[in-house]
Amino acid sequence: MPLPSLKEQFAALIAAPSVSCTQAHLDQSNRGVIELLAGWLGDLGFHCETQEVSPGKFNLLASYGSGPGGLVLAGHSDTVPYDAALWHSDPLQLTERDGRWIGLGVCDMKGFFPLIIEAVQPLLDQPFKQPLLILATCDEESSMAGARALAAAGRPLGRAAVIGEPTGLKPIRLHKGVMMERIDILGQSGHSSDPSLGHSALEAMHDAIGALKQLRQQWQQEFNNPQFSVPQPTLNFGCIHGGDNPNRICGQCALEFDLRPLPGMDPEQLRAAIRAKLQPLAALHQVRIDYAPLFPSVPPFEQPAAAELVRLAERLTGHAAESVAFGTEAPYLQQLGCETIVLGPGDIACAHQPDEFLDLSRLQPTVRLLRELIGHYCLSPN
Repeated sequence: MPLPSLKEQFAALIAAPSVSCTQAHLDQSNRGVIELLAGWLGDLGFHCETQEVSPGKFNLLASYGSGPGGLVLAGHSDTVPYDAALWHSDPLQLTERDGRWIGLGVCDMKGFFPLIIEAVQPLLDQPFKQPLLILATCDEESSMAGARALAAAGRPLGRAAVIGEPTGLKPIRLHKGVMMERIDILGQSGHSSDPSLGHSALEAMHDAIGALKQLRQQWQQEFNNPQFSVPQPTLNFGCIHGGDNPNRICGQCALEFDLRPLPGMDPEQLRAAIRAKLQPLAALHQVRIDYAPLFPSVPPFEQPAAAELVRLAERLTGHAAESVAFGTEAPYLQQLGCETIVLGPGDIACAHQPDEFLDLSRLQPTVRLLRELIGHYCLSPN
């Protein structure tokens, strides 16, 4: 049976929901995406292995050719949650408008996989002297559990790895770390008509947020790296949940936030500073404050400028390697011995946004670039 066309592959992957989220009621399995990719790649002659990382969450490693070295083309199979009401079309249906394909994950980053398939198909009648590995991971948008499981298994992959996150087809060799943290405040509920009957977790959280904003300002004055377009560390208040009714003193409140440290900032020192700010607030408001990471932190990433892969990507794209403020799975692939860069066709500015898109003008340049990378590492390796 012939493989679906490039557009049909995009449409099928977009239509397979695979949200990964810290909120359990929004979190979904990525099985549908992995099964589609394994089916197509298996039909092309790839050897496909799936790894169940946790119930309903899978990694896929598809390989063509064997031996040491070779190239890894990697991406994540999950998406962020979405607000359907803010989209101008169905997020799970591929839509073409104004020279763009629009859909959830089209840019970040399910769309990278059909472009890999398009690039490799005409090359499969040639002998692969070193292997091509296609990696699809789970839960990159929340816990990075897929990439962590891969790194923990410790199995060497390839000589070089390219992660197709949205970079506008510019090579990235440097990014910030990612810390996702949670503060839980347990107060005492009571009738709102008499404040003495309880201890408001919501008011305590208000002061906790104020303390975090002070720390953010302090860190942004102290740390600066001009290699980044956002040269300071950032702290984002992502979601908050608390209370249940206007006429009850709020008994419980939870905050989740995201901190992006620069290379050289130690996550444990940042956490110690946060704890020192929160401790007196617990006594002041007579509440219990629990603070902990949601997930282990993602390390900052740096691939040396002189690396073969960096220089090759700069030559092929015509762009000097840059840095980005967002985190990726790059440090984990690096841990497995791969020279690693981040390089993909989308634009980060539209990722995690309604009407996420990929410009059609980026499709063929990406396919050409991937073919050249496969040729260099797999067909005629040095």
